[in-house]
Amino acid sequence: MTKQELFDNIKRKQSFLCVGLDPDVAKMPASLGGDLLAFNRAIVDATAPYAIAFKPNLAFYEVQGARGYAAFEQTVAYIREHYPDMFIIADAKRGDIGNTSRMYASGVFDTLGADAITVAPYMGSDSVSPFVGHDGKWVILLALTSNAGSSDFQMLTDGQGTPLYEHVLTQSQRWATDEQMMYVVGATKAEMLTRVRELVPDHFLLVPGVGAQGGSLDEVARHGMNRQCGLIVNSSRGIIHASSGDDFAQVAAQKASAIQQQMAKLLADYGILG
Repeated sequence: MTKQELFDNIKRKQSFLCVGLDPDVAKMPASLGGDLLAFNRAIVDATAPYAIAFKPNLAFYEVQGARGYAAFEQTVAYIREHYPDMFIIADAKRGDIGNTSRMYASGVFDTLGADAITVAPYMGSDSVSPFVGHDGKWVILLALTSNAGSSDFQMLTDGQGTPLYEHVLTQSQRWATDEQMMYVVGATKAEMLTRVRELVPDHFLLVPGVGAQGGSLDEVARHGMNRQCGLIVNSSRGIIHASSGDDFAQVAAQKASAIQQQMAKLLADYGILG
């Protein structure tokens, strides 16, 4: 998917919502018997009208071994078949030496058919470059994450007072264009999005942390939106596990719809839909 196609979807659906497909069996209805695929299909069908992206996190599938990985593959195939305009992000947070990264990239892009993959930048350019250059595919680089421990490394400063996350943003722009690379910036760091935007004004940002983690959508838009929206805001358990009963899909649709309505207003307020 190209950057323009993604922006067109945002305008058409008046949404920049990404639904995180992170199914926790302990929070799923007992009636499903732990069937990840059945759960995902119901969530996808319920929330697709309100979202422009889905983001399955591989950890929630790998924990079940081969059965779980099969559910991951089948989930991606289901979205591709029924909602071909959806942007699919494989949340895998890969990061390894070049040959290994090439295998990771081929697996996610060629075998699974995902549009994007999250990648850790810690090992540098040769660990990221194998993910770049696949036609219509994206690298989403971890830059400023929303977890409590992010300050352990990301906020460390050099002799000039520049934090590490800024070096990630500036250095990585030598590796790929804003048609190939996005960045993860947590919603709980919303006030820092102003500085992020100074460094990467035209890149899309994948923003987790809205909803269950307490991030503010209004603040994210105020600090991070650009002329092409430039935001993909993810909500996972706040949507998919809003109910653990048999009405889980209906409640998920209600939660996604409420977020989409808020996003539509923000897109209008910032002149994106004009």
